[in-house]
Amino acid sequence: MKIYTKTGDRGETSVIGGLRLPKHHPRIEAYGTVDELIAWIGMLRAAEQSCVTTEELITIQSVLMSCCTVIATHPTAKGPEGIPIDDTSELEMSIDRMEASLPKLTSFVLPGGHPAAAQANVARCVCRRAERALLRLNEAEKVDPDVIKYLNRLSDYLFVLTRCLTYESGTEEIKWQPVRKVK
Repeated sequence: MKIYTKTGDRGETSVIGGLRLPKHHPRIEAYGTVDELIAWIGMLRAAEQSCVTTEELITIQSVLMSCCTVIATHPTAKGPEGIPIDDTSELEMSIDRMEASLPKLTSFVLPGGHPAAAQANVARCVCRRAERALLRLNEAEKVDPDVIKYLNRLSDYLFVLTRCLTYESGTEEIKWQPVRKVK
């Protein structure tokens, strides 16, 4: 099978169900953003760290691939069999485990510090963008609420992972201080 089909050369792509949509359609934007998130989680897998296991990150990527499949299925089509979106409880348990070893959060914190923490923070931002894209799509066409819920919890997970990676690396967590104008 060739990787290129030439069917998208005119700015359209097919979704599950056979329909062709413009590549800027909200459905394509939503699953494209989730696809970007999968790549950022892959970057996190490449980082040396002990906050979460490689297997946990692979599971998250796999669930996100399932999310893409669900999002890429047009509402008039029958969805593929056996594509469940895992319950968010796995993410919640991992969040609780990581938070147990972190100091209490008392203010907003600025992203950055350690490369892996910065990557996790970018992944969190992409996750929030994917969630917003799904919510826009949901206004026009019903979106599986489990996918929305999973992305919402995943952004929380990525925030806590950012904090864990910061502390694990011994990097200072920079608290946000509003800039005061001098008169």
